[in-house]
Amino acid sequence: MFVVSEKLMNKSDIKNQNSHDSTSRFVLSQAEARRRVERGLKRRYRQEGRFKLYGILSVFFGVAFLGFLFSTIIGNGASAFFQTHVKLDIHFDESIIDPLETGSREALLSANYARLISDALLNIYPEASGRRDKRSLRSLVSSGAPYQLQKLILEDPSLIGSRKSIWLLADDEVDMFIKGYIDGNVDEKLRRLKDKQINWIEGLLKNERIEKRFNINFFTAGDSRDPEMSGIWGATKGSFFMLLVTLALSFPLGVAAAIYLEEFAPRNTWIDAVEVNINNLAAVPSIVFGLLGLAVFINFFGLPRSAPLVGGLVLALMTLPVIIIAGRAAIKSVPPSVREAALGVGASQMQMVFHHVLPLALPGMLTGAIIGMARALGESAPLLMIGMIAFIVEVPGTPFDPSTALPVQVYLWADSPERAFVERTSAAIMVLLLFLLIMNVSAVWLRNRFERRW
Repeated sequence: MFVVSEKLMNKSDIKNQNSHDSTSRFVLSQAEARRRVERGLKRRYRQEGRFKLYGILSVFFGVAFLGFLFSTIIGNGASAFFQTHVKLDIHFDESIIDPLETGSREALLSANYARLISDALLNIYPEASGRRDKRSLRSLVSSGAPYQLQKLILEDPSLIGSRKSIWLLADDEVDMFIKGYIDGNVDEKLRRLKDKQINWIEGLLKNERIEKRFNINFFTAGDSRDPEMSGIWGATKGSFFMLLVTLALSFPLGVAAAIYLEEFAPRNTWIDAVEVNINNLAAVPSIVFGLLGLAVFINFFGLPRSAPLVGGLVLALMTLPVIIIAGRAAIKSVPPSVREAALGVGASQMQMVFHHVLPLALPGMLTGAIIGMARALGESAPLLMIGMIAFIVEVPGTPFDPSTALPVQVYLWADSPERAFVERTSAAIMVLLLFLLIMNVSAVWLRNRFERRW
């Protein structure tokens, strides 16, 4: 009996031992699992931290590069909004302006106004006696200054015979020297301004005959070979005419195509092919549209080369797929319940689309159109193909007149060797970016102002 009870006790101890061992193993396995989970959580937290760090660094570098770009453009272009002027005491000598005393407009137009400027400069620096010195002294004033005097005489012929102090445009090299882009301490052979010219400029500065004024000419003049006389008004009007033609053609056609494809078109192979081609056209390089415009609008239809009309037609073709895609997306965003409610009260499909769906989708369509127009405003490649790279001095009056555009004007100035065109290139980029910013802000405002949340 004792032996049996001892065996039973041994079995009970073994079971208790086994139970204790299994409990210990379970506890150990739970602790190990907890440690594994904690290690996994720590690893995931480290990965999330690294991902957040990468995101922050990406944003930082993006903002830094954008700030560097803007600071470079502004740093190079801000000085273009101010232009150096020289004050000269001009004697409107009647023997030079109108020696025959006819008083005719032809005589006033053909007068030698450059001689009046030369005489005024020689009165200040009479020591410039040689031909070379006189030429160097005369080059301190812009070659467009005689036209300033001509304009004054044409507006007020009573100035003939009088003497008046007038602020005239300085030459671009003088302007660069005043703005600090030309170092007077550099060897004379390495700069375009000679030592004598620098001494004359410093003398004019000492006598308060040189000052920087707001460059209104930059905003009111067309292009010119002389940097101090060049402006963006011609290119701005050309861009305006092109955008006008582009908007008049692409927006109605784009909205009509979007409405038809989304609301009325049957679902078949032909419509599917049209939709695929519209999506493909939105990704076609812009220069291809320029080649199309050159082949069709200029060579086939014989439209005038370098005209904003042709540029607007080319940009309309380029913008049309973008407007169609944006319009379809805006129509799709209108809930089906609006259509069902309109049809349920007896409206026809046409009434349902134009009275209910289109007003709700129009803000999104306008947003897409503005973004497409902003893209068109910044394009230059298709315009180069249709001849809008030509040097155009006159400001266009109609979409049929020869013109250029702001992006092309930037390209032309960037290719010019004069240092003064560098600041004008950056200033034109600033104006172009301002227009693009206004258009994109308008798109965001329209979307937030009129978009409905469903």
